[in-house]
Amino acid sequence: MATEEYHPLLPGILQEESLASAEVEAILMEKTVAASRYIKLFGWESKLLWILSWASIVVSICNYMLSFVTLTFSGHLGALDLAGASIAMVGAQGLAYGIMRAIILHLGMAILLTFLYAYFGEVLKIIGQAEDIAEKGQIFARGMIPQLYAFSISCPLQRFLQAQNIVNPLAYISFSVFLVHIFLSWLVVYHFDFGLLGAALTLSLSWWFLVILQGLYILLSPSCKNTWTGFSMRAVHGMWPYFKLTFASAVMLCLEIWYVQGLVLISGFLSNPTIALDSLSICLNYWTWDIEFMLGLSAAVSVRVSNELGAGHPMVAKFSVIVVNMTTILISVVFSAIVLVFRVGLSELFTSDEEVIEAVSNLTPLLAISVFLNGVQPILSGVAIGSGWQGLVAYVNLTTYYIIGLPIGCVLGFKTSLGAAGIWWGMIIGVILQTATLIVITARTNWNAEAAKTTDRLKNSANGSTLDRLVSA
Repeated sequence: MATEEYHPLLPGILQEESLASAEVEAILMEKTVAASRYIKLFGWESKLLWILSWASIVVSICNYMLSFVTLTFSGHLGALDLAGASIAMVGAQGLAYGIMRAIILHLGMAILLTFLYAYFGEVLKIIGQAEDIAEKGQIFARGMIPQLYAFSISCPLQRFLQAQNIVNPLAYISFSVFLVHIFLSWLVVYHFDFGLLGAALTLSLSWWFLVILQGLYILLSPSCKNTWTGFSMRAVHGMWPYFKLTFASAVMLCLEIWYVQGLVLISGFLSNPTIALDSLSICLNYWTWDIEFMLGLSAAVSVRVSNELGAGHPMVAKFSVIVVNMTTILISVVFSAIVLVFRVGLSELFTSDEEVIEAVSNLTPLLAISVFLNGVQPILSGVAIGSGWQGLVAYVNLTTYYIIGLPIGCVLGFKTSLGAAGIWWGMIIGVILQTATLIVITARTNWNAEAAKTTDRLKNSANGSTLDRLVSA
């Protein structure tokens, strides 16, 4: 199926390289390949991955840092304020993030979730959270209602630009808004003393800045003049097949996101909920920062795998998986070491409460383990998306996270003296099992068969002209 007539999805990148995918495929299919050639191929693949991923990494981290910065300012209002902001962030916002990331009806979902945001405090009280934490969570959640709609618009805009490899402008926009958000948060929380509600509303405002700048770029940039021709009713045609295609991805991502968010909610039932919530949320914020970095690489390997499978280059797809995993493992070792060395400084960024700082320091060894696992798990999820295994991974996530990891975390957290650390151990066990399962699935994959399946999917879903541009059988 591999042919010299194949036109890559990212021609501007591939044409700049000294090797073409077809050449690399031929080299990798040889029975013996010299070490020097492997090193050259490793450099070729690494360069492609970083070209594809750097802007996505900047966008992911800067967008996440809006929430990160808001929590740091909230934490210095007091330990209770940090607990309330954290439980609102991981409860209401985590639910919205998981759903809207992969379902087309963003605004409709935002309207439904508005009710959750508006009465989030009552929901927390119903499930048994402490009343003072629920009240703070209610204040923060209501301030995030405007952000909910901004997020629902921003996600499709980002995907629209990323699909055309227009990623550098996204990075510049995200970084600029991030800098503005830091200043506005300082102004609102410290100078005007608007407290927790002010911090949440500032977060919402910054997300609307993202929407406005992204929208203006799409409307005014020459890069989008051929792809954006205005609103059309034709957009609703074929919605059901698209919904079915994305539903498995939504389930897969939701099961991962809600698992982590659920652990924070559960920590609110421990004997000292404020300290448990603060310490877990601080550690999880650093864990999420790391995973946002890895998700940029995950998106790159997803593009590489799907692109090469569609081109009929199964050996290149497999090689890409190997290279990105080696790269992310090395990065994770460095990040884990940083966590262990700066364990006290990491907590002081969020709070000056000595009890919280000590609790965070006790959790940092577990955070370091989780950061290391981030070097493999998100990348394998990206491989799964690029290979079309979303449905299978959804079942894996359900089993390893909810049937095994979550019950173990609850037992260790509530039936032993481990407390918050026990809950985190449950998460680690779930992630280890999920990662091990994905490693086995990936290692046993017949990449030639996957290439054939990908070509069949292209034939079934694309019209003739689009198919001719992507692959030549």
